[in-house]
Amino acid sequence: MPSLIERIVPGTKYLLYHYNPSKVAAIIFIALFGITTFLHIFQLSRKRTWYFIPFVVGGLFETIGYVGRALSATQSPNWALGPYIIQSLLILLAPAFFAASIYMVLGRIILLTDGESHSPIRVRWLTKVFVLGDVISFLAQSAGGGMLAKAKDNSGVKLGQNIITAGLGIQVVFFGLFIIVAGIFNYRLRAVPSLRSKQISVPWQSYLFVLYGASFLIMIRSVFRIVEYVMGQDGYLLDHEIFLYIFDATLMFCAMVLLNVYHPSRIIHKGSLEGHGRDLESHDSGYAMADQTVRVAPKY
Repeated sequence: MPSLIERIVPGTKYLLYHYNPSKVAAIIFIALFGITTFLHIFQLSRKRTWYFIPFVVGGLFETIGYVGRALSATQSPNWALGPYIIQSLLILLAPAFFAASIYMVLGRIILLTDGESHSPIRVRWLTKVFVLGDVISFLAQSAGGGMLAKAKDNSGVKLGQNIITAGLGIQVVFFGLFIIVAGIFNYRLRAVPSLRSKQISVPWQSYLFVLYGASFLIMIRSVFRIVEYVMGQDGYLLDHEIFLYIFDATLMFCAMVLLNVYHPSRIIHKGSLEGHGRDLESHDSGYAMADQTVRVAPKY
């Protein structure tokens, strides 16, 4: 496989990378994402927090994505298209899986505190609304990434970039709405606490701040990606690998570690949600119906 793909205009060369990918940096993040993902798998299986399966899938995407970058680094400058597509798509799409689990955690905190009357969106619709937005974002980014990989002319490249940018924009909008909904719920519940929120000893307030933190990390990363694609193939961000590791790899690793340390199973488990079985079944059906990529069917 040649290092330069002739696909923009016949006789014109198209660079898969505008730099020589760092093998050392890729291996470091393979190890980092591999460790945190393994820990998430252990935490998920130990506590049976099946609603966190999408988060684990996102971690696997990140790990495998950086394996693709490491493979590309060993091929420099004769890059093969396969590893490039693997790293490009999996690293791009992983945060959509993180988002799905984050959305479901908020719904469970609302149920845990009996605070549905304080939520701007009823719990039975909350997961459906936000995960549906997440799925739309995921599909748009997947379609754009596929078009970008197969583009044979300049218009195809631009179309793929525009579709990816639109998908990232949808992700940012829904994350913004999610933070607003969580903030309103948090404010109302603190102003007029429910009886259960005063009785339970678990730190549900702290976990709302954890969700805010993880959401902001993903939002910053998505905004970086939008700017990256808007600037185009000749943009400063795509010309310098360090920005990918600062504003994507590092931020997503921090989000994963944050939820390792403050794993939702510490407050949301079978016992804490006892008596909410029917509500949870309705709550999780939104994810099962909306996202066909990962099938999740929690049973408590």
